[in-house]
Amino acid sequence: MTKGSNFWVIGGEFGSMNFHKLVEGSAQVQGPFKTRKEAEDAWRVVSEENRHKAGVRFSIVEEPNRVSA
Repeated sequence: MTKGSNFWVIGGEFGSMNFHKLVEGSAQVQGPFKTRKEAEDAWRVVSEENRHKAGVRFSIVEEPNRVSA
């Protein structure tokens, strides 16, 4: 059974444009956010702050809250 979800904004600077490996020490995690809208607002802010850096990317991920039945 799933009850609610948490949303996270994750990302950082990647070592190459294939976006497979983060530069050590650049990882960023924001959250948890209770709604996707809150996460999207945070994603927009951090993305805008880093838009001049081509190797920086952020994503929103959802973590379901699991509750025992």
